Amino acid sequence: MPASELTDHTGYWMRMVSNAVSLEFARKVAREDVTVAEWSFMRVLYDLTPTPPSVLAEKMGMTKGAISKLAERLIAKGLVAREENRDDRRAHSLFLTTEGRAKIPVLAALADMNDAEFFGVLTTQELETLDRILRVLAERRELKTSPVD
Repeated sequence: MPASELTDHTGYWMRMVSNAVSLEFARKVAREDVTVAEWSFMRVLYDLTPTPPSVLAEKMGMTKGAISKLAERLIAKGLVAREENRDDRRAHSLFLTTEGRAKIPVLAALADMNDAEFFGVLTTQELETLDRILRVLAERRELKTSPVD
């Protein structure tokens, strides 16, 4: 029985492109001393008031444990802070520090630059079509986890 070629699979091409885009973006944000996962976490937190880790986990489609690990790394870097709940000392909320909040536009500009550099070879129509197809796939497959790796 013949075996299909690797290049016969759409997933192969998606992974090739995804790896290239992600690797270059990881290099860019590393210069700002954050990882892609930390950037994603911070960007979600940017639009929120102090937020419990459980809400962040739900919004990002991640486990509370993964959120806690990200939070601890960002707290150690001085980009995120923890606020205790006055009514329940075991509960807390997370928020961006002034330094963390100031870093968001810088990191967003790097994300914009990475997209422009990588996808700039496409026409506007090709880019719109690609974006639409990827969003349809994510919606129909009910993909909710933030891509952080």
